[in-house]
Amino acid sequence: MIIDIPPTALASLRRAKISPADIDFIFVTHVHGDHVFGFPFLLLERKYISDREGIRPLTVAGEKGVQERLRTLCELAYPGSLTEQLDRINWVDCPEIKGWEFERFEVLHDPEVEPNGWLFKTPSGMSFLHSGDSGPCESLSLRIPRADFVIIEMGVPDYVESEHHHKPSDICRIAQENPHVQFLVTHTYIDADYEILTTGIPVFPSNVIHGEDELTFNL
Repeated sequence: MIIDIPPTALASLRRAKISPADIDFIFVTHVHGDHVFGFPFLLLERKYISDREGIRPLTVAGEKGVQERLRTLCELAYPGSLTEQLDRINWVDCPEIKGWEFERFEVLHDPEVEPNGWLFKTPSGMSFLHSGDSGPCESLSLRIPRADFVIIEMGVPDYVESEHHHKPSDICRIAQENPHVQFLVTHTYIDADYEILTTGIPVFPSNVIHGEDELTFNL
């Protein structure tokens, strides 16, 4: 399973030594370019390299407009080349996987891209949440306490005015309100080696990890 399919997805899969043909499920949070523009590349790779026989099923889960927009994107990227692959995809609102539970819910972001978060409950009973791109909102605040592990975006520093993204102060507040939850900050405006910004990495509560590329977890 992967959440979203950004332009760099193929490179990330290669670094992780995961074949694109081994991706069974893509969970889409919303259709902004940084979250889905890697989709045509994934299908093209599967078609010509890792799934040449076309036998590996692929399910894409998301809001009702996801299929139309991803089909349009593939046609723009590779006109006529991916129609067969698109027609074989299982397009669903929420997938059904034995032992798993899924909830897709609306979050606070650009409404034109149908923004959603996802709440997953694993067969072991452990639950984790992905915020998608969102600012603080009720739909997140109601679900975060139900999760053991939360992947949450932090797209802007505190001095940027935006209700559609979390800021460091938001992350600190939410983490302090939910001390039993482990948070992973992603989609962040600053990385550990990003020397352009002089503000430095924010200081977070102990239950917050600032995500970096190639970070892995066993949950």
